[in-house]
Amino acid sequence: MDHAAEMWKKPKASLGGLYKQRLIAFRKEPSIVRVEKPTKIARARALGYQAKQGFVVARVRVVRGKRKRPHPAGGRRPAAFGHYFAPGVSKQRIAEQRAARKFPNLEIVNSYWVGEDGVTKWFEVILIDPDHPVIRADRQLMRYASHRGRTYRGRTSAGRKGRGLR
Repeated sequence: MDHAAEMWKKPKASLGGLYKQRLIAFRKEPSIVRVEKPTKIARARALGYQAKQGFVVARVRVVRGKRKRPHPAGGRRPAAFGHYFAPGVSKQRIAEQRAARKFPNLEIVNSYWVGEDGVTKWFEVILIDPDHPVIRADRQLMRYASHRGRTYRGRTSAGRKGRGLR
């Protein structure tokens, strides 16, 4: 394992002030933002990222904690309110699906965790443009592009984990 990957095992201890500064910068950004290059390059490359045309990396912010059930319209007794529920998918899958909605012409390859604070988790999502000539020429990458909507069908790594296949 290289040094960059080793540092990310315990980011608060090894990165120190840099990790804190990054989180402060992340908080000021929109919830979904396209980034120039991956924050964790070793992790991104392990999950299929290549520094070539047609690849896009997006950072997605997801709120931590339980989800509160929406209040029903109309008169109800108070017992119908205030219950929490689990969304049924992980925060990482939620991040992938939000990125897929934001970039409808791109296909999700994979995603990885980049940081969290008390309120929020951030994931970076690797996407490819299936119509780009460079991607079309690569047979290995065309497997991501052949069927659209991978993340909604649980075909990404996080999706397979959530389905009990990993």
